[in-house]
Order: sequence, then structure tokens, then C-alpha cells
Amino acid sequence: MKCIVAGCEAVTAAEFAELALGTPVELWLGVEGETEWERAARLDAARDILSDPEYCDLPDDLVRLAAQMVEDRPELVNVVPLVRPARRGSAGRGVAA
Repeated sequence: MKCIVAGCEAVTAAEFAELALGTPVELWLGVEGETEWERAARLDAARDILSDPEYCDLPDDLVRLAAQMVEDRPELVNVVPLVRPARRGSAGRGVAA
């Protein structure tokens, strides 16, 4: 199956995310071995992008994309469902004597 976003074909998951977000994934996640100066410059660029009205919904879009990825391919992010403890009865709580 081909993944096409905005008329461009995404071959890898990173390309798909970049096309969907309109920015390189590395801008948000960083790269291994980056210096403090490079990290500061990257974060400064990210802040500039987020201040642009065109990208005002980007944080929401990013969360939506991440949630969709976790739902579709949980094995990629090592997600395990949390087991909720059984609810205990509320007998004796909040009851006026």
C-alpha cells in the first residue's frame, strides 16, 4: 500500500510524519549526538514555527498523529495496556450517620 500525503509518496514512517506535519521530524525530536548549541538552535527554530499562524494547530496535529500511530502500530512504541485495579465498593464512605 502506498502512503501519499499532499501528492507526495512517503516511503518510510519518518517521511510520512514529515509530510503530515509539514516539518522535519528531527526538528521536534532532535538527533543523536547533537551539541547543546545545536539543540538550542533547533528549539529556537521550533518556537518560531509554533508562533507562525500557519502552524498554530501543529501541537494538536502532532498529538493526534502520535495517538493514531500508537493505536495502529503499538509495537513501534512498546505500548502495553494498563490494567485498572478492581473498584472497591464505597460502603461506609460518604454516608451520614
